[in-house]
Amino acid sequence: MYDINSIRADFPILAREVNGKPLTYLDNGASAQKPCAVIEAVTRGYESEYANVHRGLHYLSNLATDKYEAVRGKVARFLGVKDEQEIVFNSGTTEGINLVSYGWAAPRLQAGDEIVLSVMEHHANIIPWHFLRERQGVVLKWVEPEPDGSLPAEKVLEAVGPRTKLVAITHMSNVLGTVVDVATIAKACRAQGVATLVDGSQAAVHMPVNVDAIGADFYAITGHKLYGPSGSGAIHIRHERMAEMRPFMGGGDMIREVSRDAVSYNDPPMKFEAGTPGIVATIGMGAALDYMMDLGMENIAAHEARLRDYARSRLHGLNWLTVQGDAPDKGAIFSFTLDGAGHAHDISTVLDKRGVAVRAGHHCAQPLMEHLGVTATCRASFGLYNTEGEVDTLVSALELCHDLFA
Repeated sequence: MYDINSIRADFPILAREVNGKPLTYLDNGASAQKPCAVIEAVTRGYESEYANVHRGLHYLSNLATDKYEAVRGKVARFLGVKDEQEIVFNSGTTEGINLVSYGWAAPRLQAGDEIVLSVMEHHANIIPWHFLRERQGVVLKWVEPEPDGSLPAEKVLEAVGPRTKLVAITHMSNVLGTVVDVATIAKACRAQGVATLVDGSQAAVHMPVNVDAIGADFYAITGHKLYGPSGSGAIHIRHERMAEMRPFMGGGDMIREVSRDAVSYNDPPMKFEAGTPGIVATIGMGAALDYMMDLGMENIAAHEARLRDYARSRLHGLNWLTVQGDAPDKGAIFSFTLDGAGHAHDISTVLDKRGVAVRAGHHCAQPLMEHLGVTATCRASFGLYNTEGEVDTLVSALELCHDLFA
């Protein structure tokens, strides 16, 4: 049974007030709140278990190493990956995609080679490819979503040509909530010898993900959206691709041997994990994944689907509100503008006075904003602890906005 009251009690911040109103936190698409299990794991990590990992033989170092390395297996289980050695730790999806750009793409893409992207991508899955466009003459090919915000797999595949080397695509849009059929894309691309990178930052939070079944070469996630600490994350990289990659950064742990004249590198995944890592943040991410897996991703997805359907019904009942995108397959993410409001920031400010936290701006997706014909939207993004009552609170606050701006 999905006991929402018990779940909410696991998140201390949800009990607080903002501007004299109970907090209604609907900014999960940017960063999610943390359950007690994560807070306690981080506190314990610094308070009584901290030491550097991999390099010491004393008790605390061994303890920290064991706890840190155990997270690799947790990430693998969470993502449906059989081999945990295909999991590389990092600070989040941005670092993971930059690792692929620098370590895999830069050495093998030449001027005129193509990378296929959707217009829905987060900047983290755009800018690293612009680096290659600027520095190496790589061509970026853009695929636009349908009017309802959906992005059919066949439309992405139509953009793949003889010079395409990589398709870099989101699994779920952080603005529209659109879910993309990345498995069909990855399968077709592999048959053509084209690599695929999937930004799983949003999808992995909201629904079960089986990366081995999807078949992408690279799949990136970020801890702070997964109810874990900021500065934590991981990327799945298929062994075949790891063998093709050069290191992204140099430093401790990623080397096997160093002399004055030469250096040899460690085996993957250590080859791509230079320097002292975010030890406690990663352990905290592991606690967050445990929490989600204990709840069951199917249960979380079912709860959020109910929220999505209820919010869709309530928001579409406001004829002065424009909701951007309404794909048949989408998560509980809603971006909108309001008639008469000067800017999304104005809406957000009014909502905040009612204790409702939403995002306002371009959501690090400026090409999508341009495609939609807006400069900014407000975004309400729901998580595993939100309720239908909070949907009602959002609607009431929006009605107040409408009265103010009418």
